[in-house]
Amino acid sequence: MKIGNVTINSRAVLAPMAGITDRAFRELCTEFGAGYTVSEMVSSKGISYKSKKSAELMVLSDGERPCGVQIFGDNPSVMAEAAEFAMQFKPDIIDINMGCPAPKICNNGSGAALMKNPALCGEIVSAVVKSVDVPVTVKIRKGWDEDSVNALEVAQICRKNGASALTVHGRTRKQYYSPPVDYELIRQVKQNLDIPVIANGDVRSPADAKRILEFTGCDLVMVGRASLGNPWIFRDINAYLNKGELLPLPELDERLGVMTEHVERICRYKGEHMGILQSRKHIAYYLKGMKNAAAFRKKSGEVKTLEDVYALVETVKKQRE
Repeated sequence: MKIGNVTINSRAVLAPMAGITDRAFRELCTEFGAGYTVSEMVSSKGISYKSKKSAELMVLSDGERPCGVQIFGDNPSVMAEAAEFAMQFKPDIIDINMGCPAPKICNNGSGAALMKNPALCGEIVSAVVKSVDVPVTVKIRKGWDEDSVNALEVAQICRKNGASALTVHGRTRKQYYSPPVDYELIRQVKQNLDIPVIANGDVRSPADAKRILEFTGCDLVMVGRASLGNPWIFRDINAYLNKGELLPLPELDERLGVMTEHVERICRYKGEHMGILQSRKHIAYYLKGMKNAAAFRKKSGEVKTLEDVYALVETVKKQRE
């Protein structure tokens, strides 16, 4: 399928997650079959203030394409300028965040708070579309709360103003991530749009992906938290959707090998000190469910160097002897 002129070769795509979907993780998930990835969300105001950190979040590599840069903000002209700035990093797509529930984002009128102002959503999409020559997509939620469920209205406004695809998370901002996802709402959005719609929320397994795609009629499913410590989920979903095949869980050696490669990449891109600090959470996810996992996860929070990581891996391997 295509989003604008961008070809997506897998129906499972990686969700943007702050502090998680950096370059190293996006590359890894792409290698395991993610059809499309999106950067961590980048502040349009940060870009306008020439924030070095904001610029670093937009660095992309050929090993993760197709890849989008996600921006957030509440000012159409500032968002357009941010999208223009992002183009120097050659993103395949510009994605607009209208779904983040974090208080520090919503309290500034950005993220899911935009759902309270559908007209402004349209103005932002229009401004960004006019500023770049790549497809522009939008990630939205069900609505702000149960008294203001307006995903379909916002989706149609975004489409009218030039959006090439929509991702719908089937919960309101007030619900954050815990109650069941409203797949019926996502299905209604898909039925009323003539552009690709991506279903987001609680895609935890290949069976979930198949069920959600069939029920909603969506073009893609977006995988978020289920990919943490588990980049294999994209390979597994693809095998199940394409062949009806349920792949076995990765063996311990493969799991630890991929974990090590992940940590090494983070260190390669960010330096060992910062890389190790940011790797700790990833290591804990990879070790989840293993024998003595609680003790090993505690140790993962104490690693300070790559040598510490290698030593932890050897300790984990020895437990099976």
